[in-house]
Amino acid sequence: MAKSKTRLALRVNEDNPNHHLWNNRGVWWCHLTVHKSDATSERLRFSLKTHCLESARDRRDRILRDIAEHYEIAA
Repeated sequence: MAKSKTRLALRVNEDNPNHHLWNNRGVWWCHLTVHKSDATSERLRFSLKTHCLESARDRRDRILRDIAEHYEIAA
């Protein structure tokens, strides 16, 4: 039996440029979920350390690209 890989659950709403972002008291954060091969999942939440929405989007996109290189993307 083939061992399944850890997958990044990455659902992007093209109509929402702020997907995976939320503002917590003026600081932008990113959150996403990683589904692991052992049928568990892990939520990843991290500060983007900016008050600027444009910077937050850029940082989120860069981080998601980096993470996607290490995980299989879930459909």
